[in-house]
Amino acid sequence: MATVFPFRALRPTPASAGRVAAVPYDVISTEEAKALAAGNPLSFLHVSRAEIDLPPGTNPYSPAVYEKAAENFATLRRAAPLVVEAAPSVYFYRLRMGAHVQTGVAACYSLDEYDRDLIKKHEKTRPDKEDDRTRHMVVLRAQTGPVFLTYRRSSEIDAIERAVTAGAPLFDVEAADDVRHTIWLVGGAASTRVVEAFGRVPALYIADGHHRAASAARARAELRVTGSADADTMLGVAFPDSQVQILPYNRVVRDLGGLTSAALLDRLRAGLEVKENGAARPSRKGEVALYVAGRWRTIVLSAPSGHQASAASSLDASLLHEQVLAPTLGIGDPRTDKRLDFVGGARGTEALERMVNNGQAAAACSMYPVGVDELMRIADSGDIMPPKTTWFEPKLRDGLLIHEI
Repeated sequence: MATVFPFRALRPTPASAGRVAAVPYDVISTEEAKALAAGNPLSFLHVSRAEIDLPPGTNPYSPAVYEKAAENFATLRRAAPLVVEAAPSVYFYRLRMGAHVQTGVAACYSLDEYDRDLIKKHEKTRPDKEDDRTRHMVVLRAQTGPVFLTYRRSSEIDAIERAVTAGAPLFDVEAADDVRHTIWLVGGAASTRVVEAFGRVPALYIADGHHRAASAARARAELRVTGSADADTMLGVAFPDSQVQILPYNRVVRDLGGLTSAALLDRLRAGLEVKENGAARPSRKGEVALYVAGRWRTIVLSAPSGHQASAASSLDASLLHEQVLAPTLGIGDPRTDKRLDFVGGARGTEALERMVNNGQAAAACSMYPVGVDELMRIADSGDIMPPKTTWFEPKLRDGLLIHEI
C-alpha cells in the first residue's frame, strides 16, 4: 500500500509564485534555461540550472555550479521570499493545458517503498544524471522538483479532491506556455483522510522523474549521518491514471549510415510494409511515421514472434529498434549511440520536419504514444522500457513546493 507523508513545504508567497515557478531542469538546455530566466531574478532556473549565472562554457557538473546553486537558493529565499508552511500538509496540484485537466496529490512519499520496488519503476537511470541531482540535493539540503507519480484511480481520493478544490487555491499561476498550475493546501482532517485513502491504494508508479527519485535515495544515504528524518521521503505529485496524458517520444537519426534515402526505403520495403504518402502521426500502435527525403511514409512494424514476448519488447520503440534502427541503419545502444536523438511529443511533428529539412538529421520517426495501462503492466512485471519511450505533458513546475531535507 502507498504511504503518504504531509510535509512543511518551503514555497513562494502567492504574489511571487508565478515568477519563481520554472520548467523542470531536465527538459531544456543551458541556452534555453538562460533565455527563459532572462530578466527574472526570481526564476527557479537560477537554482536548478545555476550554470546560467556563470561564464559561458562552464561545465554544468563542475563544483562551481553547485556552489552557485546554493548561493542563488539562499538569495531566492530572501528575495521572493520563500516561506515555510506553518504545519505539515499535503496539497492538490492541478495542471490545465487547453482542454486537458489533471489533479494530483503533492506530498512526500516513502524512499523505503521506492527501494523495495513498492513504488514501481519502468526505466533505467544513468549514473551521471543521478550524480548531478544527488549533489544538487545534498548541497541545497532540499528536493526542489517533484517526481511525477501515478496510481490506479480511487473514487475515495476523487471525492476529497472535489471538496477541497471547491475552495480558494493557494496558488493559481498561468505559465508562459499557457499551462495553468493551481495548488490547494489540504490541512487538518482532509489531509488525514488523504493519507488514509492512499493507504488503500495498491501501488504507486513513477511516470516521470526516475532520476529525481534515484537521486533522492542516494542523497538519503549521504545525509543519514546527520540524522535527517525528512531525507527518508521524496517529493512527488501522484495523479490518477485516468487523467495522465502521455505523448509520443519521437526519434531522429543523424545520418543514414552511408545509405541514400532511396536505398534506405528499398531495404525497408524488403522486410516491412511501407505505405507511401503517410500521415505525420501514426494512427495506431504498431505503426511508425518515417520522414525522409521530404515526405512522410508509414512503416508497419511486424508483431513480435513467440508467445514469450514481454510487454516491453512489444512496444513500438522496441520493435522499431529491432526491425529498423539496428539492422538497417546500424544504430547501437539507444542510450549511448550519438547518431540517435529523441524529441518530446510536445514539440510536434513540425519540429521533426525542420530538423530533417535543415540538415540537423537525416530522418525522423514519429511514434504512437504508449498507454498508461501499458506503462503499469510493464512496471508490474518488473520489466524496463526502452529509453525515451514516454513523454508526459503537461509538466510540473520546479520551485512551487520544496521539500527541505
